[in-house]
Amino acid sequence: MAFLFDTDAISELLRPRPAAPYLSWLMNVSREEQYTSAVVIGELYKGAYRSQAYERHLENIERRILPAVTTLPFDVGIAKIYGRIRARLEKAGTILPDADLQIAATALYHGLELVTGNLSHFRRINGLKVNAILARSRKSK
Repeated sequence: MAFLFDTDAISELLRPRPAAPYLSWLMNVSREEQYTSAVVIGELYKGAYRSQAYERHLENIERRILPAVTTLPFDVGIAKIYGRIRARLEKAGTILPDADLQIAATALYHGLELVTGNLSHFRRINGLKVNAILARSRKSK
C-alpha cells in the first residue's frame, strides 16, 4: 500500500517531538510508498513565509521534506476529481477547504491512502481511504 501524506502529517514530522507511534509506523513504510501533493508543499511554503522563523522553515522544507518524499503534481485529471468532489459536497451543504479537497483528489486519482490527523474533513469524501495512524498516535501521547 502506498500513502499520500497531507500537510498535517508532514508538519508532525517537523515538530520538536513528533508522536512516537507515528514515527515507528513511518519507519516501516518504504520510501517508494511515500508521496505528497504539490498542494501540500504549497501549504508548507505558505506556513514558512508567514512565520518569523521563515528561513528555518524553508530549510526544513527544502532539505528535509522535498528530498524524502515524491511530490505529485496537481494536473487536469486530478482537477476533474476535485471538481466532482467539490460539487457533491456543496450539493450536500458541506464546505471543506479547497486545499483539502485537492489533496484528497490527488490521493483518489493515484489510488493512495491518505495519512492525516484531520480525520473529520477527509472522512466526508466518498471512496477516499484515510489512514488514522497520526490521529491515534496523538491520542496515545
